[in-house]
Amino acid sequence: MRAMDLHQHYPALSDLRQRARRRLPRFVWEYLDSGTGTEATKARNRMALDQVGFLPSILHGPQKPDLSRRFLGVDRPLPFGIAPVGMSGLVWPDAEGHLARAAAAHGLPYCLSTVASQSPEDVAPHLGASPWFQLYPPKDPGIRRDMLARAKKAGFTGLVLTVDVPVASRRERQTRSGLTQPPRLTPRLLAQVAMRPAWAMGMAQRGMPHMRTLDKYVTGQLDSLSSTAHVGYLLRTSPDWDYVRWLRDHWQGSLIIKGVMRAEDAAPLETIGVDALWISNHAGRQFDAAHAAIEVLPDLRAATRLPLIFDSGIEGGLDILRALALGADFVMLGRAFHFALAALGPKGVDHLIDILRKDMSANMGQLGAATLDALPIPRSLASFATQTTTFKSDADLKDPP
Repeated sequence: MRAMDLHQHYPALSDLRQRARRRLPRFVWEYLDSGTGTEATKARNRMALDQVGFLPSILHGPQKPDLSRRFLGVDRPLPFGIAPVGMSGLVWPDAEGHLARAAAAHGLPYCLSTVASQSPEDVAPHLGASPWFQLYPPKDPGIRRDMLARAKKAGFTGLVLTVDVPVASRRERQTRSGLTQPPRLTPRLLAQVAMRPAWAMGMAQRGMPHMRTLDKYVTGQLDSLSSTAHVGYLLRTSPDWDYVRWLRDHWQGSLIIKGVMRAEDAAPLETIGVDALWISNHAGRQFDAAHAAIEVLPDLRAATRLPLIFDSGIEGGLDILRALALGADFVMLGRAFHFALAALGPKGVDHLIDILRKDMSANMGQLGAATLDALPIPRSLASFATQTTTFKSDADLKDPP
């Protein structure tokens, strides 16, 4: 399909999501799409974003919105990037490679997970400017040093410490689907695979994925794991403040803390010397009683001068603008890019970037905002419904200038 045809058939992320669901085996879909518990936090993210409203502004004349953003010392053409997703290669063959190449081509930051199905060395040839490596914290200092050295040698300039996974979450939908770690094609799962030939052919060519970064650190220990835990849990620890200090002392690039939700945590992290905070509730995949991430963003913005990254619940360009207007400096999307990749392959990633770009531009036109810094302060839609409106008499009304 030509680009115009793609926009006619898949004008929004929701269209890519629907196609992805039709192309993925059920156990893969449940892994990608599910949250934890009753998925209340996942739903809360969406509802809270929908409550962020703007007042459109008029009579600004023709405008061509500038979507660029300088972030952590790098000029980016767009204010968003590709967030880490564990075992991306389970969602689509060579997912990490496809996403890294797309990010490089479009000037976006790409963040590789510790528990991805490709290693830093695998994706090194495909990385663009200033990529990030997401760290699930190894307990052993020797493994920790080695991982940092590997990430640096591969070309990663930012280190993202994920702090909102102190213990494994349950993710009941994923368990019900029959998925185990590492993935094993049981007769039940093979029946699902047989119904998804495009996915099956890709996996047949590359083989079932596993967490390649961890290969050198784990031998002969897998029997101690439950069927729903993965090899990463043999290595990781629950980090504390001293752990962050250690990383600051041993990593010379940008240090980003991912999973911050409380404003009172900002000042101590700023004192340690981290370079940015990543506001996230893990998209509802860890804790089902968390506030929506967008709800805590204004308090964190007021609490720190550090750059803020935002994720959780983003489904379009308007959501990106909502987060930026409430104080985020940059936005990351994880599931969305995997929906796009599963829907259309590599061209789906390019198409999603174009969808987000066009959606942001159209909504900035409605707001009269020529730049991202000119976005107006949004208001809760609930406040519009409850406030008292004072009407002026005809004598008080004047013609516009």
